[in-house]
Amino acid sequence: MKKPKAKTILVVEDEPSICQVCNKVFTKAGYQTDIATNAKIAQGILEVREYDLCLIDIRTPTMNGFELYQWLEEHHPAQAERVIFTSGEIYDKDTEESIKISTRQFLPKPFTIEELKAAVEEFFKKMEK
Repeated sequence: MKKPKAKTILVVEDEPSICQVCNKVFTKAGYQTDIATNAKIAQGILEVREYDLCLIDIRTPTMNGFELYQWLEEHHPAQAERVIFTSGEIYDKDTEESIKISTRQFLPKPFTIEELKAAVEEFFKKMEK
């Protein structure tokens, strides 16, 4: 019997410690994980590969997470539906408004490992419906 294909997650995050935690947690849970240290790198990866989920930090250098999301909506709309945003800066009016407009799930930083797991599990349960 063929083993089911592991779900894939692209983590777009510039903080090395968060990248390490995400990679460890997701790999242990059976997901295949790739890391992009900024949204511009992620854009190049997403040109050639689709993911079951993109966990995108809103504040990344060279291009922010919302700019990446807008690019996804224009060039890869199905992928844009599979995004969770994360950020430690939710008190900024523009950030708050952009999250509302996008209607994407949001995971505020700092988050615990349990909150990270729960957010991803919730996301995949919603996608199964």
